[in-house]
Amino acid sequence: MNNEHRPYTLIAELTYRCPLRCPYCSNPSDFAGRGDEIDTDTWLRVFQEAEALGVVQLNLTGGEPLLRDDLEQLVEGAGKLELYTNLITSGIPLTFERLSRLRTLGLDSVQVSIQSSGPSVSDRIAGAPSFNRKLDAMQWVTSLALPLTMNAVLHRENISDVEALIALAERVSADRLELANTQYLGWALKNRVALLPTREQIERARTVAIEAKMRLRGKMEVLFITPDYYSEYPKSCMEGWGRRFIVVNPEGLALPCHLAHTIPGLHFEQVMQSRLADIWHHSAGFNRFRGEDWLPDPCRTCERRALDFGGCRCQAFHVVGDAGMTDPICSLAPGHGHIESARAQANRTTEIPVLFDYRTGRGCSSR
Repeated sequence: MNNEHRPYTLIAELTYRCPLRCPYCSNPSDFAGRGDEIDTDTWLRVFQEAEALGVVQLNLTGGEPLLRDDLEQLVEGAGKLELYTNLITSGIPLTFERLSRLRTLGLDSVQVSIQSSGPSVSDRIAGAPSFNRKLDAMQWVTSLALPLTMNAVLHRENISDVEALIALAERVSADRLELANTQYLGWALKNRVALLPTREQIERARTVAIEAKMRLRGKMEVLFITPDYYSEYPKSCMEGWGRRFIVVNPEGLALPCHLAHTIPGLHFEQVMQSRLADIWHHSAGFNRFRGEDWLPDPCRTCERRALDFGGCRCQAFHVVGDAGMTDPICSLAPGHGHIESARAQANRTTEIPVLFDYRTGRGCSSR
């Protein structure tokens, strides 16, 4: 057991189901054929085991967690354990009455996603009418004095909207605004040509966000997350593989990150068969990329090796085909040419309308 690796956050993916079809969704493409979701009692046991491991924060997410009929029981159980519980939601299908119940049962904060600052673009990106209902949800959150994070996933279709998104966050009295550029994995990788902005678009948006951050200091936190594809060095994915986060997906797999189970050759245990502590400390999947001993060249001798731990393992696999290689985002990585090619393609397609592959229950549909 390595005491250096203590989890602080449990990400509970309660369901793959969702009323929206966002083209950057992290749901599996074949989610309709996946197994049954974890039942209430198992989730409550997982929360207890996570708290015993040292977890202090619980993120309830999905899919759309509001589609779980037992969400109230899960929030109440987390509250009894004194876990700081954050609901990450599209805001659909939420009602004021249900949110009030969740607050009474112990919900601590809410994050609502929005796709753009106006209904036309927002609804097109989401693949369903949803904008006005999201506004209602955010207003309910603040009326109940719950901390509100407004989250906007940025990409080519909405990145020019950053100034208006900031104004919207101010209008709904958000405590925190996340301008989080798309992570190109899952459905986002499938839609990369349609979603990846140019460097010029990124820089304009960053300038607007920095100015807002200074202007709103002490009133609203503004966070701008640069897309990996325009970074010189990779980020420390999830603060390092198996160091601070546990993800449990709807089927019960305990994972170091959302898409770790998509990497061939890695074995991850289900919480129905194993205790969370045993998985955290002894799982071959969790231990495979922990620390620095596994690092390839050029990471092995890089002065940043204890900062980014080689970057994202899922990105290395899905872009380069080998999870044991340096994240191709790194300018020093052998596979960095894949990223340069994607950036060049983004510049070539600025004036060409590109269709999304939307997530559906049976696969994808272009629009």
